[in-house]
Amino acid sequence: MESKHIVSAFDDDLNKLNKKIRNLGDLAISQFTKAIDGLATLDSKFLDAIISKDQELDDLEVEINDSAFELISLRSPVISDLRRVISAIKISSTLERVGDYAKNIAKRSKILLTQGNDSIPGVNIGRMGSLAENMLSEVLKAYLDEDAERAVKLRDRDLEIDYMYTAFYNEVLAAMTRNPSQVSSGAHLLFIAKNIERIGDHATGIAEQVYFQVHGKMLEDDRPKSDLLTKTSEV
Repeated sequence: MESKHIVSAFDDDLNKLNKKIRNLGDLAISQFTKAIDGLATLDSKFLDAIISKDQELDDLEVEINDSAFELISLRSPVISDLRRVISAIKISSTLERVGDYAKNIAKRSKILLTQGNDSIPGVNIGRMGSLAENMLSEVLKAYLDEDAERAVKLRDRDLEIDYMYTAFYNEVLAAMTRNPSQVSSGAHLLFIAKNIERIGDHATGIAEQVYFQVHGKMLEDDRPKSDLLTKTSEV
């Protein structure tokens, strides 16, 4: 009876932890979606709201970490349950990082507001953002459902984001070459695009963490990456 009680208490604590992860994930995705919208509208007050809200993600990550370490200390989980707690810690850190990228996008969008970017191609950047947002949203669901197979399938979507980033990088670089006056705004757009590409990478990391949580081992194959991307410089 005592053993069942301990298991039930652990499950209750883990459910509470996962609820906090869900809240952090929803907030991170909302911040990212708004950042992409803010890039399109270049509304200064809207962008300021995104930047100021980032502190909420930081605070929630700290709360999740405290809860996770308390759970380990009080419940002494077995190895399979410990993986679930460790996954929560790692994924909360990843989601907080997504919030940082959203804040960075908003900050650079504010700079573009003053510089202008009419001569810089930007068609693909919104679609890149939409793909990354969808991937992040779906992989968070896979984590909450402990669906490793779904997570692995989602991981492969990152390749499309990589290709789009490479195409956008080359397109913007060409535009900057044609019109040197657009170098500054073009550079900020490249940083924004790289932030979006990195969010896709982080979604991939969550997918791999889900697989580890379920199976107790890391994926043996390296995730697919665009060969073209490796030929471009980091921005």
